[in-house]
Amino acid sequence: MIVEQAVFLVGGLGTRLGSLTAGAAKPVLDVGGKPFLDHLLDEASRHGIKRALLLCGYRAADLVGAYQGRAIRGMRVDTVVEIEPAGTAGALALAADRLDALFFLINGDSLFDLNLLALLPLPGSDDGCLVRMALAGGIAGERYGRVAIEGRRVREFAPAGPSDRPINAGMYLMRREIVGHIRGVPCSLERDVLPDLAGRGLIEGVVWQAPFIDIGTPEDFLRAQRLVPLIVKRPAAFLDRDGVLNEDIGYVHRQDQLRWIDQAAEAVRHLNDAGYLVFVVTNQAGIARGLYEEDHVHALHDWMREQLRRHGAHIDAIEYCPYHPEGTVERYRRVSELRKPSPGMIRKLLSEWPVDVSQSFLIGDRESDLQAAAAAGIDGHLFSGANLLDFVTRLVPARRRIAGFD
Repeated sequence: MIVEQAVFLVGGLGTRLGSLTAGAAKPVLDVGGKPFLDHLLDEASRHGIKRALLLCGYRAADLVGAYQGRAIRGMRVDTVVEIEPAGTAGALALAADRLDALFFLINGDSLFDLNLLALLPLPGSDDGCLVRMALAGGIAGERYGRVAIEGRRVREFAPAGPSDRPINAGMYLMRREIVGHIRGVPCSLERDVLPDLAGRGLIEGVVWQAPFIDIGTPEDFLRAQRLVPLIVKRPAAFLDRDGVLNEDIGYVHRQDQLRWIDQAAEAVRHLNDAGYLVFVVTNQAGIARGLYEEDHVHALHDWMREQLRRHGAHIDAIEYCPYHPEGTVERYRRVSELRKPSPGMIRKLLSEWPVDVSQSFLIGDRESDLQAAAAAGIDGHLFSGANLLDFVTRLVPARRRIAGFD
């Protein structure tokens, strides 16, 4: 199951923030050095989302001007504008003809450090739900409404108050058929639609113990200035490709050649769920030797990413080196800082992504991989080619902890 669209609810007035939203829509207020919405779009793009749709209301012209047509790591951003306030469900109904059959819906004023693909059902399953929603567990206080679940079915939405029940984290996987349950405009998703669907057993909930922050009140907006940068600066796992993700049979460049290492997809999923960025850094000397072309590498990597997404896993970025000093293709015949054991590919990713270097590491199957890691200032671990999930869980036994959320 491939989901390529994320829809963002960014039309609210933000009245509780007072003067902060007098001249700007809440989702574009500066948090940690850039508009809060930029953090959310970055998150969607790194999970492989191809298209983002912003449902705009308050100060819509500002949002359209800033985001319409933008591209973020290959993800295109488009906008829909409501003429009159339509509510969260009403905005969705007005955009019905722009919705994919299956899409993610994300609140534009909250950030939940969740592997977005964890909301996808496992291959071959059919849960019969219209909505799968992310629930944040372990959230203290009386501000948030609570969600009652039985097994994985959401049964009730309770009012705010002290409770050990999880809260609605504002992230959903939805079927387009939900639009048929929106009765008129304006209409609230939270008050008018979801409770009815829950009563009919059409919502499934995934409870996640992970950092959650919203910017809906002045107190939480101030708190977000410190905590959002801590969430988005993640440790990274750098993975060699041949011999780590797939068996190294020599110059793999086609789908029919690739044999996954045992539980490779589950290992990547474990790293995603643990809050790590996942990067692939691979030497591809076969290009320099004229055995295949760069287009073959791109096509294979696209296919690998698609296969991983079917298991709720994703790779944030892939770097490869096509150069070799003894190459037979002249334009690729040279010494390159990108080629391991040099650290160029790792350093490039460190310069482009918000990485916590102190907790990052590389897994490789050759000494040259470990030398590249050492030169880049991260730990290196030699993989023998057995079960990758077992190997990864020994390095990362549990989810990373972030000070301030404990």
